[in-house]
Amino acid sequence: MAEWLTLREAIAANVRDGDSLAMEGFTHLIPFAAGHEIIRQKRRGLRLIRMTPDLIYDQLIGAGCAAKLTFSWGGNPGVGSLHRFRDAVEHDWPQPLEIEERSHSDMANSYVAGASNLPFAVFRGYTGSDFLRVNSRIRNITCPFTGEVLAATPAVRPDVTVIHAQKADWKGNVLLWGILGVQKEAALAAKRVIVTVEERVERLDAPPNACVLPGWTVTAVCEVPRGATPSYADGYYERDNLFYRLWDRISRDRQTFNGWIKKHILETGDFREYLRLLSESPAVCR
Repeated sequence: MAEWLTLREAIAANVRDGDSLAMEGFTHLIPFAAGHEIIRQKRRGLRLIRMTPDLIYDQLIGAGCAAKLTFSWGGNPGVGSLHRFRDAVEHDWPQPLEIEERSHSDMANSYVAGASNLPFAVFRGYTGSDFLRVNSRIRNITCPFTGEVLAATPAVRPDVTVIHAQKADWKGNVLLWGILGVQKEAALAAKRVIVTVEERVERLDAPPNACVLPGWTVTAVCEVPRGATPSYADGYYERDNLFYRLWDRISRDRQTFNGWIKKHILETGDFREYLRLLSESPAVCR
């Protein structure tokens, strides 16, 4: 059953050097607080997985936490490139980064395969594309019933999945709503699952057709208000668009990036302290 822990305790107990780590959330509910704690605890050699790596993985890569990235799109949404990601790929800074690029449909189906305890995903896709040239793990398979040639790729089965959600009850049952992306599938595919939530409640009072992860699918639950900042949590707070624009400037230069990571993450005790520091800083220093 799920165990209520502090975020520091949950990361220390469940995220290990060399783990394959998925941190999912699509446009909102992106688990930034957990990502910061991983940087704070200086995890190394992580094999990161995410459909749409954005700022959270730019920070992890630039901080030296990552050895590999499996993904289907990467960028600073609405702004431009991920400069720490690009620097790692193009110049091996702060260390070489192996990349495995897939398509969105591939990643989604591969998470479903992992959640279904299947070894690979089968789907229609990649026809006429160059993906097979850059990813040897994409194979063709012939349907035994129709003879149709389909694409097959290995299931995604992370050692650890981390997601953010709106609520959890005292038993560790988790409720999330809004744009779900592949949070549910990423959680069900993983060996260990950490969920940060906006609040702990006595009752979920889940509406019909809401997404509820039962406590037995979750390893650790952590109450971290505003834990998805600067992304948003539907029903709680809006996206910090200014931060996404500022990140383009912060992340372009190695020295500026290192200074920001040191001041805002490594020298803060937890995410609450990070948020307080951020609120006290002029916009130009964020």
